[in-house]
Amino acid sequence: MKAVRFHETGGPEKLVYEDVPDPALADDEILIRIEAAGVNFADVMRRRGDDYPEPSPMPFTLGAEVAGTVAAIGKAVTSLPVGTAVLATPGAGGYAQYVRVPAAMVIPLPPGLDPVRASALVAHGLTAALVLRQAARLIPGETVLVEAAAGGVGSLAVQLAKLYGAGKVIAAASTPVKRALAESLGADASVDYTAPDWAELVRALTGGKGVDVILETAGGDNVAEAFKALAPFGRLIFIGQSSGKTSLIDPWKLTAPNHTVTGFYVGAYLSMPELIQSTLTELIGLVLSGKVTLQAETVLPLSQATEAHRLLEGRHTTGKVILQPWA
Repeated sequence: MKAVRFHETGGPEKLVYEDVPDPALADDEILIRIEAAGVNFADVMRRRGDDYPEPSPMPFTLGAEVAGTVAAIGKAVTSLPVGTAVLATPGAGGYAQYVRVPAAMVIPLPPGLDPVRASALVAHGLTAALVLRQAARLIPGETVLVEAAAGGVGSLAVQLAKLYGAGKVIAAASTPVKRALAESLGADASVDYTAPDWAELVRALTGGKGVDVILETAGGDNVAEAFKALAPFGRLIFIGQSSGKTSLIDPWKLTAPNHTVTGFYVGAYLSMPELIQSTLTELIGLVLSGKVTLQAETVLPLSQATEAHRLLEGRHTTGKVILQPWA
């Protein structure tokens, strides 16, 4: 089968489109013929060799989320017959034509949700939902600031924060077009978080108080500015480091305002299949009911994974980037 792997870390050009052996199924696994695979910034970080919570043994096949059809089932699998449309979170291996996934991590794809939109929902939808409910523990009426608000996670977090009862959602994005998109999805206001002193505008938008929750995605110097935008008893949830730069946080400065810093890694939640399945089921219902809109503006063949990474890393995309292995 065809797959995209990297044999050494570095720029997008390190991604190689090549032939690899077909997966061999264990008894409790399902083989999925992948119709669409989501591209995440975590893929960029692993390819670059950034510090990442899990190892990426080379040659490594990226791809944490897929949608497709069941091609084969292991001997112990009694559900999901061959031909069933499904989505899954393999964690890795999705940049390929086939992937094997434990049956517990696979859920049927309902009518009305095509593979491209489904793959836009999996990792980013889970991240947005779980970070708001599990990590931020959002309380109805609180104010939320979403960084990279026009991206795959951000565009969903804006919508879900409103559905989960946020009193005000402020979108942070780098261009007028991206900020307009975030506001069209329900953000009450927006700021340019690449501008100097953007925290002052956030405070002005909140009557001087600041926001209760910040979803931090950039890392580096942006973190210090984000803290300036945080209200007393506010929580900063660290979900990404797209700048590739680390941040230094002085714990003493957290004490007087009672600030909390929480790390979030969606991969750790994959060991909780019941939570994953219930959350995905809820998200699918929100999409099918029209309460959540999926943004999947960039769809490319798997053979163009290098270009997909260039676009994502260069901040030239909105919403989700999707690869199609059979295109």
